[in-house]
Amino acid sequence: MIDIAKARKFVDQCWGDEIVPTLVEYIRIPNKSPAFDPGWSAHGFMDEATALFERWARARLLRFPGATLEMVRLPGRTPVIVIDIPGTGMHRVLLYVHLDKQPEMVGWADGYGPWTPRLEGDKLYGRGGADDGYAMFGALSALMALREQGVSHAPCVVLIEACEKSGSYDLPYYVDHLAEKIGDPSLVICLDSGCGNYDQLWMTTSLRGVASGTLTVRVLDEGAHSGDPSGILPSSFRILRLLLSRLEDEETGAVRSSEFYA
Repeated sequence: MIDIAKARKFVDQCWGDEIVPTLVEYIRIPNKSPAFDPGWSAHGFMDEATALFERWARARLLRFPGATLEMVRLPGRTPVIVIDIPGTGMHRVLLYVHLDKQPEMVGWADGYGPWTPRLEGDKLYGRGGADDGYAMFGALSALMALREQGVSHAPCVVLIEACEKSGSYDLPYYVDHLAEKIGDPSLVICLDSGCGNYDQLWMTTSLRGVASGTLTVRVLDEGAHSGDPSGILPSSFRILRLLLSRLEDEETGAVRSSEFYA
């Protein structure tokens, strides 16, 4: 059994002494996702952020006998860090993290900024600290808290990518490349969601999927004065509305076709 009070004290001290100072350093790095920085490879910010994560993690892996850390770089793609931590039992856990960031955007209050870390009370402001810079540190500090009390855990693989804000277009290539190392996880934890407050751990158990496309409705081959076809030709908007109603009930939002449920 784990001593919760002891674990909380360990984690709080780890975050205060080791993690928050590293996140402050991380926020200063403008490692924008490739979609927002096409020259990311030449600029070197992604390499700087990745190296920061790698240094911190390697120093803590000494607490996990047999653990490995690998920096993987497929040609022309953003880097990936893979941390393999041995455990007990036949089930494996995959913990997902990303370290690329959104662009600067506007609306920062005076004295705040995307690349200017600011610590106020127990809150750290700046781009990337919560999305998703904290995640690797959260995963490893939780595992360290278990090891500190001698509590067993399943074998864990921590996968850290650098392309999430661009749609993770590099990730499938790495999943295939690292299939043997990842194995067949019984549980996948994506440390990249929101929370309603800071009083307890929140879990997102499902996400609404997105299918995007372009739908065009045409009722004429050429323009016509409204006085001629109005009332004779159907409204293109009405046709569009009827098509959408086949998929979704416009009054309740319920999806009509059972094929869309999983």
